[in-house]
Amino acid sequence: MADKNRGVVYLGPGTVEVQDIPYPEFELKEGPGVPPENVGRKLDHGAVVRIVSTNICGSDQHMVRGRTTARKGLILGHEITGEIAEVGRDVELFKVGDLVSVPFNIACGRCRNCKERNTGVCETTNPGRPGAAYGYVDMGGWPGGQANYVMTPYADWNLLKFPDKDQAMEKIRDLTMLSDIFPTGYHGCVTAGVGSGSTVYVAGAGPVGLAAAYSAHFLGAAVVIVADAIPDRLEQARSFGCETVDITQGEPEDQVEQILGRPEVDCAVDCVGFEARGHGKNAAEAPATVLNSLMRLVRAAGRIGIPGLYVTEDPGAKDEAAKHGSLSLSLGTGWAKSVSFTTGQCPVMKYHRELMMAILNDKAHIADAVNATVITLDEAPQGYKDFDKGAARKYVLNPNGLIPQAA
Repeated sequence: MADKNRGVVYLGPGTVEVQDIPYPEFELKEGPGVPPENVGRKLDHGAVVRIVSTNICGSDQHMVRGRTTARKGLILGHEITGEIAEVGRDVELFKVGDLVSVPFNIACGRCRNCKERNTGVCETTNPGRPGAAYGYVDMGGWPGGQANYVMTPYADWNLLKFPDKDQAMEKIRDLTMLSDIFPTGYHGCVTAGVGSGSTVYVAGAGPVGLAAAYSAHFLGAAVVIVADAIPDRLEQARSFGCETVDITQGEPEDQVEQILGRPEVDCAVDCVGFEARGHGKNAAEAPATVLNSLMRLVRAAGRIGIPGLYVTEDPGAKDEAAKHGSLSLSLGTGWAKSVSFTTGQCPVMKYHRELMMAILNDKAHIADAVNATVITLDEAPQGYKDFDKGAARKYVLNPNGLIPQAA
């Protein structure tokens, strides 16, 4: 008899609730957001994972705010770490009891993009468009992992096993960040060209922005500047050696010049995305603000990494163009300066093994940088509310009570 399963369910703008949900099966069933072409998909290559930790992400918050076309009843959660409870018939490399990190990208390992390490845009796991993820709108309808159990397809390809289970549990607050925000922040920095001696500007001090700032230090940056409007988040950035810019004081160039002696940086990373606000006190939403400011701030021939989320359908946007992902970009500014930029989901598998080794060998302490805070599954709705108010925390759910209290 299958174990009981409970999960965090999206019930409409502003509302999530922990409910009883189906125990995972080795077949994708009909459900909220599951494309007809994915219904009945056999998952003999998958594994059922008993969740050890699963995190609340800013991307989840976009859906909960009603800023996407997410369907009611969607089980949330794409940041998953857990213990294998069952393996499908065709799984060869994993066994029950293995402790694994689950990349938020769901990838087949067989298509052209997967073979080229572009696992964020797998061509087969989502019939609607390239790229699939757990518990996310327009990403193939795969149930999310803010739950007791979740199905992870293509286990041999997707899962990353921790070599020593006891050691991993001691570092679980750090290792839980491997499923998304640590690789995502790192990817933002790598694609922005961050290296030894770089000056770096990170827009946004939410968890991904803090992870990007930490990654910039990890990659050898000389100066890392983090911009936000929330004092607690700026204080969190300063706690691990970042300079900060308060965007409520206006355009960032003057503050950057005060820090560096010139109003430009080598590299810039957008960790805000499509719900960006203008600069200045009480500024209204203006989704192109960050991208346009970064094109001004970055030096000629500089690079911009854009892990911040942008969508094709935003029912809560302030104008018709933005509702369909069309923003008023000053592309001429970027063109004139020969600025290059990289967008899209982070291909987690490109980075997670190396970042795991850094954590296991005490070279990276990402949990402290993002202020990882462990809560129960039943506390998830309050966690969403606090996060929406700008809490300078990364909420880590402990649905099965497996994270030691000392953590």
